[in-house]
Amino acid sequence: MAPCTGCGRLSEWCHSRYIRRLADVTLAGRSVRIGLSVRRLYCENAACPKVAFAEQVAGLTVRYQRRTPQLQRLVEDVGVVLAGRGGARMLRILNIRLSRCTVLSQLMRVPLPPLVTPRVLGVDDFALYGDTYGTLLVDATTRLPLTLWEGRDADQLSRWLREHPGVEVACRDGSLTYRQGIAGGAPDAVQVSDRFDLWQGLSRRVQDIASAHRGCLPAALPPAGESDPAPAEATAGNNTEDSRAARHARRLFEAVQALTRTGRSHSSVARELGLDRRTVGKYARAGTWQEVMRRPPRKPSVLDPYLDYLQQRWDEGQHSAKILHEELQTKGYLGHYQRVKMAVAPLRRGLPLDEPRERPPSPREVARWITTHPHRRSLRVNDRLPRLLDHCPELRRTHDLVRRFAAMLDHHDATPLTGWLNDLSLSGLTPLAGLAGAFREDQHAVAQGITTPYNSGVNDGRITDVKLQKRLMAGRAGVPLLRHRVVLIAHLRRRYADRPTGPCR
Repeated sequence: MAPCTGCGRLSEWCHSRYIRRLADVTLAGRSVRIGLSVRRLYCENAACPKVAFAEQVAGLTVRYQRRTPQLQRLVEDVGVVLAGRGGARMLRILNIRLSRCTVLSQLMRVPLPPLVTPRVLGVDDFALYGDTYGTLLVDATTRLPLTLWEGRDADQLSRWLREHPGVEVACRDGSLTYRQGIAGGAPDAVQVSDRFDLWQGLSRRVQDIASAHRGCLPAALPPAGESDPAPAEATAGNNTEDSRAARHARRLFEAVQALTRTGRSHSSVARELGLDRRTVGKYARAGTWQEVMRRPPRKPSVLDPYLDYLQQRWDEGQHSAKILHEELQTKGYLGHYQRVKMAVAPLRRGLPLDEPRERPPSPREVARWITTHPHRRSLRVNDRLPRLLDHCPELRRTHDLVRRFAAMLDHHDATPLTGWLNDLSLSGLTPLAGLAGAFREDQHAVAQGITTPYNSGVNDGRITDVKLQKRLMAGRAGVPLLRHRVVLIAHLRRRYADRPTGPCR
C-alpha cells in the first residue's frame, strides 16, 4: 500500500509498473546508478482529483527528482560552499558530473531558513561593486545573517523593520541613513553606536591634528646628546622638497587653495582638477603643502653595515658602482647592484652618504601612540611621547581628551560624556570640534555604545564573510545568489559544527 500524493489516502490498486533510474553518491570512487521498479496506483478516493499516482520509496526517491536525497544534499552543500564553477569541479573530483549552471540552479532551489525577528539586530553596509553598496542584517544574538539587499537607503530598512516587528536593540555605525531608517521602522528600539567606530573616528581626528602640527614631530627624537637628528632631518627636508612628489604636492596645494579661496565648493574644484572630492578637502584644510606630503621613514638596509667601506673606497678614488658592488660581495654583501648604485649617487653630487638615521614619527604613528593604552606602549614610545607632548600643547590637549574617552569605554560609564563633548568643542582644535558636533547629534546612541555590551563586531565578521563569497565567485554574483550563499553557508557551518563527534580511539 502507498499513500496518494494528492489526498494521502492509502491505496493498493495497482495500475502499472515502470523503471525509475536514479543517481546516487559514488561508491569507492565509481558512479552509482539505481534502476528501481516502482508501481503506479489508482487513487481509491473518488473525491480526489488524482486518478493515478506513482509510489515513493522513503529515503530513496522524491517526486520529479532523478537523484537520491543523499546525492541531492551533497550537490546543494557543495553549491553553497563553492558556488557554480568551483562546485562543479569538486563534484567532478567525486565522479559526479554536473555543469556549473546545474549546480547554481540546485543552489537557488534551496529554500532559505525561516526568518525569525531578532531581539538584537546588527545593521551594516558593504561594498557590492564599484560605488554601489549593500546592506546586511545580522542577528546579533545567534550571530547568523538574516538577509542582505542592494543599496543603503533609510526607506528600505524602515520597511523591513515594519514587516518584522519585535526588534528591541539595533547596533549600527554612525551612519545618518541607518539612524533614520531604524527610527522610522522601529521607533521603540534602542540604537547603539558601535564603540569601535567611535574610537576609529576619534583616532582619525587625532591623526589630522598630528598632521597639522607636523613641525612638532621632530621633538619626539632623542636629544642631540644621545643622537644627532637635526642635521639629518635638515638634509632629508631639503631632499624631500626637491623630489618629484614634493613638487606635485606643492602644485596641487597651490591650485586647490587658489580655487577654494574664491568660494567654490570642493565638488566643483574636484571636477575641474580631476581629483577626488576627499583629496580636495584634504588639500583645502591643510595650512601648508608639507602637511599633505607623506614622508616614510628610511627603512634599515642590508647595505648599512658597508657604508663606511663605501666611503673609504670612494675617498681612495674608486668611483665605479659595479666594481664597488663586486668588492662588497666578497665581504658578504648579498644585496643588488642597484642599491649600491643608489647609495653612491649622493657622493657624485658632492653630498654625504645617506647614512642610517632616525626620522621623526609620522602623524599616523603619533596617532597610534596617543590612542594606545599607556600600559601597552613600548619602552621606546614611552620615552618619546612625553617629550613630544611637552613640546606641543595641542597634542598634549588631544592626548588628555583621548585618555578621558578611553576611560569612559573601559569603565562603561557615559556620565562624563556631556562634559567631555563640551571640552572637545572648547579645545580650539577644529577636527575635535567637528567630532563633538557629530557625537552630539547622536549622543543617545553614543552613550548606549559606551555603556551597553552590544556592539557591531558580529556585523564586521559577517561583512568579511560576504567579501570572501564575492571573491569566490569572482565578483560576478548577483544579489539573490549572494544572499542565498551568505545565509545558507552560515547555517551550514552551524549545522556541521553542532554535530557530535565520536570518541577518539
